[in-house]
Amino acid sequence: MTSASFLQNHFTSSDCGSLKIPVEHLEYDYIDKCKDAKYLEKILILLRSGKEGIYPHLIEFCENRLEKLNPRSRALRKENPVTTSSSLSADEWNHIADELRIWQDEARVTDTSLKNLLMFEDVVDQNIPPVRGSNCSVPFSEISARKQKRVQPRDYREWDKFDVEKECQRIDGDVIKNDQPDMRNVHPTTQVDPSSLTAEVRHLLAEREKDKGNEAFRANDYEEAVAYYSRSIAIMPSVAAYNNRAQAGIKLKQWKKAMNDCQSVLELEPCNVKALLRRAAVYNEMGNFQMAVEDLRVVLREEPQNPAATQLLSETTKKMTEVRQGKARKGRKIIIQEEEEEEHFEETKLEQTDCPVEPSQTLGGDGCSAAPAQRGDMGNAQKRPHGKGDGGPHNESSHSHHGHWRSKGGSSDKYKVPQEAKDKAANGTVKRGSSVSSQADQTSGSSKETPPGTNVGEPVNLDVPCGALPLPLSRLKNEGNLLFKNGQFGDALEKYSQAIQGYSDAGTDSPDDLCILYSNRAACYLKDGNSQDCIQDCTRALELQPFSLKPLLRRAMAYESLERYRKAYVDYKTVLQIDVSVQAAHDSVNRITRLLIEQDGADWREKLPVIPLVPLWAQQHRREEPLSAEVLQARAEKAAKDAERKAEVRFADLKQDGNTFVKNGQYQDALGMYSDCLKIKPEECAIYTNRALCYLKLERFAEAKQDCDAALKLEPSNKKAFYRRAMANKGLKDYLACSTDLQEVLQQDPNVQEAEKELEEVTNLLKQSLIAESPAKSRKVIPITEVDGDQETSTVANSDSCFREELSTKFQPSNAYEFGQALNNACSSGNMAACADMLASTAPELLPQFLSTQLNGQTISFIVKVLDSHLLEKDPNLVYKHLNHLHTADRFSVVLMLLEKDERHHVTQLFEHLSSAESTEFTKNDVQNLANKYI
Repeated sequence: MTSASFLQNHFTSSDCGSLKIPVEHLEYDYIDKCKDAKYLEKILILLRSGKEGIYPHLIEFCENRLEKLNPRSRALRKENPVTTSSSLSADEWNHIADELRIWQDEARVTDTSLKNLLMFEDVVDQNIPPVRGSNCSVPFSEISARKQKRVQPRDYREWDKFDVEKECQRIDGDVIKNDQPDMRNVHPTTQVDPSSLTAEVRHLLAEREKDKGNEAFRANDYEEAVAYYSRSIAIMPSVAAYNNRAQAGIKLKQWKKAMNDCQSVLELEPCNVKALLRRAAVYNEMGNFQMAVEDLRVVLREEPQNPAATQLLSETTKKMTEVRQGKARKGRKIIIQEEEEEEHFEETKLEQTDCPVEPSQTLGGDGCSAAPAQRGDMGNAQKRPHGKGDGGPHNESSHSHHGHWRSKGGSSDKYKVPQEAKDKAANGTVKRGSSVSSQADQTSGSSKETPPGTNVGEPVNLDVPCGALPLPLSRLKNEGNLLFKNGQFGDALEKYSQAIQGYSDAGTDSPDDLCILYSNRAACYLKDGNSQDCIQDCTRALELQPFSLKPLLRRAMAYESLERYRKAYVDYKTVLQIDVSVQAAHDSVNRITRLLIEQDGADWREKLPVIPLVPLWAQQHRREEPLSAEVLQARAEKAAKDAERKAEVRFADLKQDGNTFVKNGQYQDALGMYSDCLKIKPEECAIYTNRALCYLKLERFAEAKQDCDAALKLEPSNKKAFYRRAMANKGLKDYLACSTDLQEVLQQDPNVQEAEKELEEVTNLLKQSLIAESPAKSRKVIPITEVDGDQETSTVANSDSCFREELSTKFQPSNAYEFGQALNNACSSGNMAACADMLASTAPELLPQFLSTQLNGQTISFIVKVLDSHLLEKDPNLVYKHLNHLHTADRFSVVLMLLEKDERHHVTQLFEHLSSAESTEFTKNDVQNLANKYI
């Protein structure tokens, strides 16, 4: 039995009993829609078994569908029938028969030669009969030797001496020695050389190795499974082998190897669901939750009901949330941003030295005389984590992690002290507790000095007055500010304390200045981590100056460092009432809100202290400075560019939607899209023509004509606008205007077949309308008298010509068709008098309409000659009126450009004669202005 028949019989016999397939699945529609190859194999097995009936066509259809999904399916293997003479052609069978005959003859000759060959050359005894079928004899001595080697039968007494146990042990020992070593822990090698194998053999071997790997995987021997899968991949790489090896790698927790296998699968099949799912599992184990979520979402887009992907996505999302919350709880950050400026209440000239703190987000109010690059580190955020009760402030650096302080009130970790100050400290010139004034006295004897942290040559005046403080107290305050800028917070704290003590001893009455001193000393306490003293000084400052911004902000930071979140929240909210632009307060409010919700639940607001209401005067005292004209102009330009870009995007989207609606025949919806486009860009010619098309489809011809007119104003040579206006005029039954527009289209592009067909149809409609409008004119009957001789004949002919001339001179056209026919007759015959009479009887305002179908260079030149030679002397006012209306005719400017040199000369001559004529209705200036439109 061949391997194919064995597989087929195996599938048919072993699986039919366990198949549970509904009858509804044994249909063409279900088989055609089914994408599960394994399930289709089961259906095919059931159909082949004949339990539900014999359906050859359905079996063939199922086989074709399975071959599309999995061409290498084992269920598709069939046993090839034995080849007979009937299955081969005559030539092939004759060729095979000849080869068999030749082989038979060669075998017969070989057999004969072997029989004639002597087997033994040393034949001694001639009396021994020869070997049957041979002429050779075997010696008797050899035969007797062979008989002597026979094993003689044993006696029954020897069986009594036979030790069965000993013989069994001997046999077992030989078996153990001869058996192969135990291969349970010896894995197959993965080094395979498939170069000498054919494609079919390689495929078969690769499938066999993969099946062995599957068996090892089911036996939980993942290392052996990896080895077999590797052999299969070495023979012939396949998606299934890579996927299976990736799963085995996941079981062995070999994440990198599993990731490489998944990548190999996705290179072969970019949307392989199994590879995406397993790569997501690897990402999940490696901690890359974001990438895992992306892969799982792709899997769920392909298979929304995949339970493994759904479960893994929920687990990954939960882990990601826990990690984020853990990072948020790991350390809480606060930016200590101090502004290098004094309170708003100090005068400008006094603020030049009172710069204790400076936040990165300006809190409003005063400024400092020092440039930002020259400022010290007084307001820099100190990167110190805090713990419970440690009093340490937070920082909000996105690149720093947080730990705990080991002691309460410890000094800051690092302060940015200029190198000059470090050198002096190393040399012993700067000592803790020493005053800046003594340094100034040692260096220069004057009141100006070069403090640490400033450039050489930039003197700092420490004797600048500060508000209403006496000069010694002002100097102490300035020295404290300078020390604070240089990061010497302990020295600065001593200076501020001396100033506060001196303020009490001097009996000075300046609450604003004392408030500033307490606020600055609170900043020093905050920098050193002494949050309790910082809160006390801020409270004293707020008692002296309620709703002062900096003390409130510093006290809020101190409260937060002590984890008194409710009081910190109240102070931050009060700060935002005073100045809503403080970004640090916004961030802290958001952060504390999350903490309070976790701590107090949904009723966290009810447990807060009362937030004070900031009066209006306190909210308005920190207004932003008016922006400069350059900044306003830059913002306006940026806003204009942004608006223009958004308008462009919106316009493109609306236009695309309108075009899509037109393609789908939804003209009413497209009309709305194009109308919105025109609101954004009212000068877009293409939108007018597109909307005109929608109006035409909706049979709203008047509105379509208006859009075409608007498009032609923007683009006078727009071919689409002329054609669609012609269709609108046709719908309005204005065939004359329709014919004019179609002629313009053909003049621009003679290859427009639609325009030619429409022009023929409109011409017929125009003739029919003219015939219907013009009443049947009675014809004059002229008696023709036959007289002998030529005299009477000539008389009749003369009378006939006089009648025609009289008829042409008295002709008054009532429409453009009659006017065009009469004008053509006059031009062809050169009858200027008839044309003059026709122009005299035609209203000037109707002339452009009558000439709309006959306007060309020859007609213009002929009319100019008639006006100059026949009508100018009789009625110059009529000539002026005709000329004033003639240039308004359609396509007049185009025709005027095509006039020859002589024809232009006639036009110039006409206006020269008209300007010399006397009239009360026009002046020479009027004639000159009119001539500018012709010449």
